[in-house]
Amino acid sequence: MAAADMTATILTIGDELLIGQIVNTNAAWIGEQLTLRGVEVIRSVTVGDSSRVIQDELGRALEAGRIVIMTGGLGPTHDDVTKHAVADFFGDRLTMRSEVLEAVEARFASRGIPVLDANRDQALAPESFQAVVNRAGTAPALIRGTKTPKGKGLVALLPGVPHEMQHFMEEAVLPEIEKLGVHGAIAHQTILTAGLGESLVHERLAGIEAFLARNVFLAYLPNIHGVRVRMTVRAATSDEAASRLEEVVAWACDRLGELVYGLGEDSLEGALGRALRLRGYTVSVAESCTGGLIAHRITNVAGASDYMVGGVVSYGNSVKSGLLGVDTSVLAAHGAVSEQVARSMAEGMRAALGSDTAISTTGIMGPGGGSPDKPVGTVWVGLALPDRTETRLLRLGMSRLRNKERAAAQAMNELRILLGKER
Repeated sequence: MAAADMTATILTIGDELLIGQIVNTNAAWIGEQLTLRGVEVIRSVTVGDSSRVIQDELGRALEAGRIVIMTGGLGPTHDDVTKHAVADFFGDRLTMRSEVLEAVEARFASRGIPVLDANRDQALAPESFQAVVNRAGTAPALIRGTKTPKGKGLVALLPGVPHEMQHFMEEAVLPEIEKLGVHGAIAHQTILTAGLGESLVHERLAGIEAFLARNVFLAYLPNIHGVRVRMTVRAATSDEAASRLEEVVAWACDRLGELVYGLGEDSLEGALGRALRLRGYTVSVAESCTGGLIAHRITNVAGASDYMVGGVVSYGNSVKSGLLGVDTSVLAAHGAVSEQVARSMAEGMRAALGSDTAISTTGIMGPGGGSPDKPVGTVWVGLALPDRTETRLLRLGMSRLRNKERAAAQAMNELRILLGKER
């Protein structure tokens, strides 16, 4: 297994992160990379551009573990205080690094831009830190070995720009971490499900406790489609970790059944595409309340032209009747948001474009327009297959955009499930 004392803190710095101006993707990426190498991330902290707070959190991190990865606050402006705070923490003075300065000046010269003193100051680094030249920007990575209560450790200061940070992690930081004696292996897999919520997915996995007692870790991550089930296995070797992960994933997928649409980075639209290809079917879409979102998602998949024929955004009743052949008497009797209209839309779309299957949606997305009989969030989905047409009633929420996303996802998922049952 991973070394018990090989623990890390991720410290991301910047006022813009605290106020939500920038989404903190760095912490997630760093956490994943450390975990894959057997390092246990015990804390992830975001702080503003305050020297005192940065120093306080750095002190806590070094008391708690052996590795501290810091990102942000290394730029040329007055609010970039990270390296000054860290230099003060270690009692360092800042020294000019000639190789970094040369790289900064060459970068500006290549673009015909004058170098300001603030840019030259990016070549200053705390004297006890190694400075690694940035080939994609100006701020270097700063790396220092250090002693912690738990043994030999490492502090790394990295730029906050994601692609710069990732390059430094892969080329400079992770190799140094491996020298600290990380051992063991960790394997991950994410099971992607759609159709049920977290509590019901958890119920389907009753009995998984037998695996969890053997260094298997489980997380439920709800999203717009359903639930992502994250499996993590710790073992002595990578082969052992992979073997045990394969065992637990197979067990879970067997119990989740048709809820599972993929693993890892799969997408729901990709899963639908595979189901269509498997049967040699094509699909078309007639969308009212989803406004073309289903067509958009289906065609996000490379090669979707193999099975996607086309579609219509039939928002108005005149389009439903004129292009899809929905009988005006049905619209008058039942309203546009009804099982009867959803059925007619799907069948009309399939006939109009000659596709093997068709999806239709009609509903009330909100925030207004609902009634006691048809409240906001009421959506009917039509699913036309070669030999029959089925419908589904969805009861969604009050958020218009979220309702569109959920309706599109559930409509695709329902067709995927039906295709899975086709002989």
